Amino acid sequence: MEPLIELKNIQAAYDKNVVLKEVNLTIHPNDFIGIIGPNGGGKTTLLKVILNLITPQSGSVIKSEKVNIGYLPQVNTIDKQFPITIKDVILSGRFAKDKWWQRTNREQLKKVDELLTFIGMDNAHHVPIGELSGGQMQRVFLCRALFSQPNVLVLDEPNTYVDKTFEANLYNLLGELNSKMAILLVSHDVGTISSMVKTIACVNGGLHYHPSNKITNEILKSYNCPIELVSHGHVPHRVLKHHDHE
Repeated sequence: MEPLIELKNIQAAYDKNVVLKEVNLTIHPNDFIGIIGPNGGGKTTLLKVILNLITPQSGSVIKSEKVNIGYLPQVNTIDKQFPITIKDVILSGRFAKDKWWQRTNREQLKKVDELLTFIGMDNAHHVPIGELSGGQMQRVFLCRALFSQPNVLVLDEPNTYVDKTFEANLYNLLGELNSKMAILLVSHDVGTISSMVKTIACVNGGLHYHPSNKITNEILKSYNCPIELVSHGHVPHRVLKHHDHE
């Protein structure tokens, strides 16, 4: 099966500060890769390389001509003061295929309606993004990422600001979408994603690819990935030490 994206011996840096070194990763159709690692380890930089937002110092990024990437950023990077409505945010997802000056057609507006219905925000087309909660912003930008019908979906901490009900719906949706596209999911919550993804990439300066979602604390230590694995299972949970109530 032809890869959609290949990273070969990537080194990426900001000025002289090397963030990623000797990174190799191959993304095939219908992959579902969980990307984990400590803050500052290079997860976001890895995404920027994949999205062509930064040029690596060395190495190569090889993409199939068929690649169409949808991207859901962290919503805390979005300027809520920017004068744009929900409809306009979602429609901006069409720029992956269309030119910015092309007029919106009826089919595209219908797709906006369908996406807003899915996220439970019917008839919210003209609401400014400055009036949205963090969870609502995340939902709207998910719609934007899906608008162009990508075959690679990149999500950067998608559950950070969503409520628990939509979080469950989000993960169910990703399971369905994975039959149509490859998914890269960045998360700090190893317990949650380990029950969803197919494989795991630990990013901490370099990248260690684990060809399974079965991962242990011992494996994480061997990958120099200082994250505590809390639990596996269909219902992720955090186990707390016993303590007395005052």
